[in-house]
Amino acid sequence: MIGPSGCGKTTLLRTLDGLILPDAGEVLIDGTRVTGPRPDVVMVFQHFGLFPWKRLHENVAYGLQLRGRPREEVEATVQKYLKLVGLEGFERAFPYQLSGGMQQRAGLARALAVDPGILLMDEPFGAVDAQTREILQEELLRIWNTERKTMVFVTHSIDEAILLGDRILIMTPRPGRVKELLPVEIPRPRTIAEVRGDDRYIKLRNHLWDLLRREQRPGA
Repeated sequence: MIGPSGCGKTTLLRTLDGLILPDAGEVLIDGTRVTGPRPDVVMVFQHFGLFPWKRLHENVAYGLQLRGRPREEVEATVQKYLKLVGLEGFERAFPYQLSGGMQQRAGLARALAVDPGILLMDEPFGAVDAQTREILQEELLRIWNTERKTMVFVTHSIDEAILLGDRILIMTPRPGRVKELLPVEIPRPRTIAEVRGDDRYIKLRNHLWDLLRREQRPGA
C-alpha cells in the first residue's frame, strides 16, 4: 500500500486490525466482520515496539505468554523464530544492545511467534538506514517463502512495494481513496537484483511514479 503522507494508510491498517471502527462500510476477514482486535491479526510497527526492560527472549515470548501457552511450547517457538530471523545467540541481549535492524527482526519474530493469519506492517523498515533496509527486505522475502503469511505492507517506497508485493494499492491524497490496484507480475522467489533487472519492474515503477506525481500536483 502506497500513497502520499497523511492519506490514511496507517488508519486503514488500524481499521483492518479492529483498533478503529470504520465510519461507513465494513472490514471482512474470511467472511467475518471485524468488530475489534483479533488474535489472528498482528501489527508490526515502524519503531520496533520492544520493551526496553525485557531481554530479547522475553520480548519474543511476550505474545505467547499472554495467550497462556505452556512453557515448553514458548521455549521451542521462541528459539524457532529467533533462528528464522537470524538472532540466535542474542537471547539475553536487551534492545539497547541490538542494532536497529536487529530490533526490527526481533519485532518480526515476536509477531510471527503467535502464528497470525495476517501480518499488518506499518513501514517496518522506515527507521533503518538504506543498506539495512535492503538486507531486511531480502530477509522478509526469505521468511515469506517459509511462512507464507498474508501481509499488508505500508510503505512510501515504490521500489519496496514492487519488490515485496503481489498487488500494489495506490491511495489518493487526503481524504484517501483507492486510486488503483495493480498486480506485480514478477514471479517468486525474488531477489533485489532479479527484480531490478526485470523489464516489468521498470515499466511498473514508471507507471506508479507517474500516478503518485499526478496525485501530488494541484489540479492534476
